[in-house]
Amino acid sequence: MQNNRNYFIAIALSVLIVLGWQFLYMNPRIEAQRKAQEAQKAQQQTEQTQQPAATGQGAQTNGAAPSGQAAATATREEALAKTPRVVIDTAALSGSINLAGARLDDLKLKGYHETVDDSSPIITLFSPADTKDGYFTELGYIGSDTTGAVPGPATVWTAPEGAKLTEKTPVTLTYTNDKGITFARTISVDERYMFTVTDKIQNAGQAPVSLSSYGRVTRYNKPTTPSVYVLHEGFIGVIGDDGLIESKYTAVEKEAVTPAKSTGGWLGITDKYWAATIVPPQQAAYDARFSHFTDGQPRYQADYKQDAVTVAPGQSVELKNLVFAGAKEVPVIDGYEASYSIPRFDRLIDWGWFYFITKPMFKLMDFFFRYFGNFGVAILCTTIVVKALFFPLASKQYASMANMKRMQPKMEELKAKFGDDRMGLQQATMQLYKEEKINPIAGCWPVALQIPIFFSLYKVIYITIEMRHAPFFGWIKDLSAPDPTTIVNLFGLLPFEAPTFLHLGVWPLIMGVTMFFQMRMNPTPPDPTQAMIFNWMPLVFTFMLASFPAGLVIYWAWNNTLSVIQQSVIMKRHGVKVELFANLKSLFKRKPAPSK
Repeated sequence: MQNNRNYFIAIALSVLIVLGWQFLYMNPRIEAQRKAQEAQKAQQQTEQTQQPAATGQGAQTNGAAPSGQAAATATREEALAKTPRVVIDTAALSGSINLAGARLDDLKLKGYHETVDDSSPIITLFSPADTKDGYFTELGYIGSDTTGAVPGPATVWTAPEGAKLTEKTPVTLTYTNDKGITFARTISVDERYMFTVTDKIQNAGQAPVSLSSYGRVTRYNKPTTPSVYVLHEGFIGVIGDDGLIESKYTAVEKEAVTPAKSTGGWLGITDKYWAATIVPPQQAAYDARFSHFTDGQPRYQADYKQDAVTVAPGQSVELKNLVFAGAKEVPVIDGYEASYSIPRFDRLIDWGWFYFITKPMFKLMDFFFRYFGNFGVAILCTTIVVKALFFPLASKQYASMANMKRMQPKMEELKAKFGDDRMGLQQATMQLYKEEKINPIAGCWPVALQIPIFFSLYKVIYITIEMRHAPFFGWIKDLSAPDPTTIVNLFGLLPFEAPTFLHLGVWPLIMGVTMFFQMRMNPTPPDPTQAMIFNWMPLVFTFMLASFPAGLVIYWAWNNTLSVIQQSVIMKRHGVKVELFANLKSLFKRKPAPSK
């Protein structure tokens, strides 16, 4: 049994991983889909019976959100036609700016489609407040009686005739109130997803005015992706001394999150692949808040209110906000962090607890992708690099196993000598280990150390947008989704869909075979119960991993294959027989009939 200890430890750890996946991902996913259907029906009923509330210009506690947002009833087309707009057209984005409130409330991502089919609709990120899927970003001001009306949700800005926002053509909007204060808002956008909003406030009146700026990201609905423990979706920000703050929708529904007044940082709302954030002026103090409102139209909101600024008569003040709205592409996010000096902006991507492993692993995979042009091949190459890095530890592991095998005859002699004297057998065994310089737990460390590697690779495949709809070869069109084939309908030859629990694709089968070969590198345990576990474990894992992303299953199959090769080479170097084929032969060899 000693020579199989490491395998049972590996099996136990692997079972924990897979059971964790099943419990934390698959079960919530099924439940989330059921609840989503129920919520959709309930929302339709609510929309038919709920009376719209009046839209006000009043402010909440921190003045960053208008109260009583009217219940949304319009279609997207109707909402877009209600107000004057400035077209947005860049290489990455299409949409429009709503001149009522100067809102970014109509935005689509040209480079991403809803499915792997390029003819499917492109991703819609922002939608107007009058629609049931309202999601928008707004910047405005809070004034007083002395300031007159200041830009807010209902303010209609003036734009130059024929204005269009592109990467090369910024747009300047203007608004002048009854107190002689002119607001000139220049909006520019780069070739990806960063908007720069620069407000120049000119006081042409006779008295100084004091006003506070605010910004908010507001959405009505939670994302439709299942809530998964390993993925954060919801409110996010890096706010002053509080550092990175992540709050789930359900947590904010119970209680608003109000960090201490801070200077610098950013805040917003993140999905699995997309995000909308505001970067306030970095030199001024502000109050931030993550909240959920139920007055009128229920909505989630990340907002801030900056400390008041004073504009003297005849003088002007300039304020600059950044608004990120788009896909969480790793190089783009990293580039924004560096070029705009946004603190820890790379944490907008959920790298997880093993950030120091996960992100470098992505960088390595991205390097191979840029060379080979295929993320599936990049996974294979990354696995080779990881195996090479762990080769010294693996060598010790297999050397320890080889020594354990070589000591097996002596161990049998000790068992025969001590019989039922377990204490004596243990002492003699430890003495034998000492004499032969064998560390029986040396083989456990490589297994334990590779667990973070496994989780990190899973995070990379699951959360990075680069893996979304990334093809491999053949039938694998999306490495972040499970293998679409199933043996039940002969991999698509029979015209019917297999039930989810029987969905067993080609790559899970390949993975199961490689796991079977890996476990057959060592003799079957003599204990019948252990032998049964040993024999059935690959089959159990084959079914359990069928729901994993295809990229992770490919990694596991390839890693098993490399492990078999690696173990064979190391065992031969230590003069130990590789028992794979002998074990396979004995497995199918007819057992002798029991003697009467």
